[in-house]
Amino acid sequence: MSRRDNAELRCGVCRLPRPLCVCSSLPSLAVCTRVLVVVHREEERKPTNTGLLAARCLRGARVAVVGDRARPLPARLLEEGERAVLLFPADDALPIARYADGAPLTLVVPDGNWRQAARIARRVPGLATLPRVALPPGPPTRYRLRAEPREGGLATLEAIARALAALEGEEVAVPLLELFARFVDRTLWLRGALPDAEVTGGVPAEAIASGVRGHRPRSS
Repeated sequence: MSRRDNAELRCGVCRLPRPLCVCSSLPSLAVCTRVLVVVHREEERKPTNTGLLAARCLRGARVAVVGDRARPLPARLLEEGERAVLLFPADDALPIARYADGAPLTLVVPDGNWRQAARIARRVPGLATLPRVALPPGPPTRYRLRAEPREGGLATLEAIARALAALEGEEVAVPLLELFARFVDRTLWLRGALPDAEVTGGVPAEAIASGVRGHRPRSS
């Protein structure tokens, strides 16, 4: 199934074909950090996007779409006096753990490819002046759905999970990363790039019976 396939064949939330939908695994996390995902309009349309999926899991999370004339950004993304940081690995970025002090914090996360994210950080009103923060070193990405042009690059959901772990504790990240593994593995399975036995949580029987994977082999 390609991205051009009829949208009605995919779940409207996770974008996977309905027999592979992961929405029953979406956690509902009450985190202290307020998360604002600022997504590029081209990224919003992609079925491999993970930033919107992360926002669905976090109570109180907000999403703003950049570049869509039909949905212009509000005049102000952040409230007056709102304490906020931008998750972006600039040369002057501070370790995000410096903000793990219990005070109210908004984490602004650009969502797009590297070029789009950099443009969001520079051009969206109110973001250019925010303090930049960077994640601590960690394991390589598990996001194998696209080529990663930058060493150490992460999917947006992974980055949000690691940021919340640094701010609020590792336990916050666990359900997010479990969902991420299911999403990635089911997508790889759909592409014929992962055998049944290696899919996190297994392949739903409905997906196998439906033939959504076509005639590609189910084992390797």
